[in-house]
Amino acid sequence: QVQLVESGGGLVQAGGSLRLSCAASGRTFGSDVMGWFRQAPGKEREFVAAIRRSSGSTYYADSVKGRFTISRDNAKNTVSLQMNSLKPEDTAVYYCAVAPRYNQRADQYRYWGQGTQVTVSS
Repeated sequence: QVQLVESGGGLVQAGGSLRLSCAASGRTFGSDVMGWFRQAPGKEREFVAAIRRSSGSTYYADSVKGRFTISRDNAKNTVSLQMNSLKPEDTAVYYCAVAPRYNQRADQYRYWGQGTQVTVSS
C-alpha cells in the first residue's frame, strides 16, 4: 500500500502562482513514477505532469508546458508541482498518483491522494 497526501491548493488570481506538494509513504519502492492529474467539474480526469523518481525525467501536458514545473525530493519521498502564470482554466481538483511506469492514462496509476482544490479567478 502507498499513501499519498497532497497540500498547497488554494485560491489565486489569474497570472499568479501556487505550489502543490505530495508526500508519499508506505511501500513506494515499486512506484517509480509520480504524477499529477486534475479534474474540473463535469470533465474527465486529465494528466498534468509526471516525474520518474529514478532518473528525474519529467513529462508535461501541452496545456501546462512552460508554466508548470514538477520536481521530486527522493530523500523526503515528496513531489512538488510549481504552477506559474495560472489561468482560470487551470481550476480543478489536483491529484497526486503513483505508477510503476510512465503513462498519461489515469487508469495506469494505482494509488491516489485525496486531492487538493486549485481555484484561479479571472
